[in-house]
Amino acid sequence: MQVILIEDVKSLGKKGEIVKVSDGYANNFILKKNLGLEATPKNLNDLKLQKAAEAKRAQEEYEAAQAYAEELATKKIVLSIKVGKNGRTFGSVSGKEIVEEMKKQINVSIDKKKLVLPEPIKTPGIFDIPIKLHQKVTGTIKVEIKEVIADK
Repeated sequence: MQVILIEDVKSLGKKGEIVKVSDGYANNFILKKNLGLEATPKNLNDLKLQKAAEAKRAQEEYEAAQAYAEELATKKIVLSIKVGKNGRTFGSVSGKEIVEEMKKQINVSIDKKKLVLPEPIKTPGIFDIPIKLHQKVTGTIKVEIKEVIADK
């Protein structure tokens, strides 16, 4: 019997796949536990329509992420870091601070986990910070770190 899987079944297949199993296994396990549907022409057509809708939605998400990446590339945020008289910095600028400033300065909300910042920024300058917007799309934003002389 052919069955369309509704959920992932260990050692059998992933959601949306059509698998061939014995009648007893299909009736007593897969259909009984609502892990799959019998592969009738109607169910096969529904699966085909569902996959087409998912593909269209995924393409729209991809295009939206690309447009958002292009928009972010034109933006710039400015942060400051304290510097002593001898040029040594106090502290660093973390991903959390960058995300907070993005929200304040350019009104953009992004999860800090999407920033690709291997380590905090400890020097003044202009940096291009990558942001993971989609599985296939990575945008960048310019971050300028200015020196603020600390008083002692």
